[in-house]
Amino acid sequence: MCGRGSVGGPFTLTDQTGRQRSDTEFRGKLMIVYFGYTLCPDDLMAITQALDALGSAAEGVQPIFITIDPERDTKGLADYVASFHRSFVGLTGSPEEIREVANSYKAFCVKVPGERGGDYSIDHTGVIYLMGRNSEYLGFMPPQTDPAKLTEVLRKYLAN
Repeated sequence: MCGRGSVGGPFTLTDQTGRQRSDTEFRGKLMIVYFGYTLCPDDLMAITQALDALGSAAEGVQPIFITIDPERDTKGLADYVASFHRSFVGLTGSPEEIREVANSYKAFCVKVPGERGGDYSIDHTGVIYLMGRNSEYLGFMPPQTDPAKLTEVLRKYLAN
């Protein structure tokens, strides 16, 4: 795990079913927070594999995907997160709400215009944030972290 400091903070966003969700409802579990978007290959499969490897201990971990592209992702968010571990919560909100939460996590994301008008991609941090049972920042895992390494780190924090 790398990184320490003031990362994270309270949030209330809308989940893939249209329900308002707050960080406070995940207290008591480790939170894995990932900022990404549905058109970009990302680390959700590694998170899924790590949670599968944990077996029943995965109940102590809440994986959260926060879209950084709410304009395109909100309608397809439920189908997207359903492709990964059953416990994933997908969150969206207005661009301003997403920016506020991303800033609190120090998650970099910027729209990059494409060659065709209206087309764009998003450059983003791509790290996996690990938050403690009281939402304290524990650290992050870099992009493309091996699922076995993520499993090892999660086991360590679940044991504490």
